[in-house]
Amino acid sequence: MKDLRALPKIRDSLSYLYLEHCKIEQDGLSIAIFDANGKTPIPCAALCVLMLGPGTSITHAAIRALAGNGCLVQWTGEESVRFYASGTGETRNASNLYRQAILSSIAALRNKVIRRMYQLRFNDILSDDMTLQQIRGMEGVRVREAYAAASKLTGVPWVGRSYKRENWKNSDPVNRALSSANSCLYGVCHAAIVSIGLSPGLGFIHFGKQLSFVYDVADFYKAEVSIPLAFKIASEGLTNVENRARIACRDYFKENRVLGRIVDDINRVLDVPIDIPQIKGQLFDDDEAAPGMLWDDKSGLIDGGENYGDDGV
Repeated sequence: MKDLRALPKIRDSLSYLYLEHCKIEQDGLSIAIFDANGKTPIPCAALCVLMLGPGTSITHAAIRALAGNGCLVQWTGEESVRFYASGTGETRNASNLYRQAILSSIAALRNKVIRRMYQLRFNDILSDDMTLQQIRGMEGVRVREAYAAASKLTGVPWVGRSYKRENWKNSDPVNRALSSANSCLYGVCHAAIVSIGLSPGLGFIHFGKQLSFVYDVADFYKAEVSIPLAFKIASEGLTNVENRARIACRDYFKENRVLGRIVDDINRVLDVPIDIPQIKGQLFDDDEAAPGMLWDDKSGLIDGGENYGDDGV
């Protein structure tokens, strides 16, 4: 029987599949889609995230098969540019989530994680005396240079980032391609985050949104993935740029084994020592039948189920 508390290895998984205007049903131990072209089996055991667009319906049995195979299901808007909801990921282990919560809630530790996140984007070591404001300024320059370089390489004019959900079709082709590519990148990052037991909402640089940590992680790769791909797609033609951007992302993720990189990079930036006596060295999920720990304002953590009232209750 599969241990749902184990942390999965997703580096060899297929990245994602986007579907719309079809019906999804269980097919043996996997699933299949039914549309105007007939039946198409889907190997959900090797799939990391399934994105369901408009016009899709899915059976209870199919959702159960996807969950049993550790495939994250997301409900999205047309062309996958909006995120509505998602199911569970591949692990029930709480250790990574607990570490993420501690690191994001203590200012000194959060600052260390943020610096590690920015460090991933620069070849040079960031000086310890640089403020976060200075580092964000460097990041802004880096992103603007990435847009300018992609524009110069492809010959596609760039007048700035423009994305209006209520007026999607009036955006220029390269901006629509960018939004579609970023949406795919968010989906894959979200799947990797949830699969290793982390919260998509507990961000470090980004804050206050349901997908704050997804935005944090996706920013590692935009200058490498979504920006150059979007400009390349726009340079090859101005029609159907959204779909072509999604296909280009899918191929890039597979060929460059991006899923494995995402997991490794997340583990790297969160590998900050936690030197807090009350929680240092605590074991997590070492017994699946145990009720867990109880938090105490004086003792730190105590065993779950321990009597704590004067009346023995």
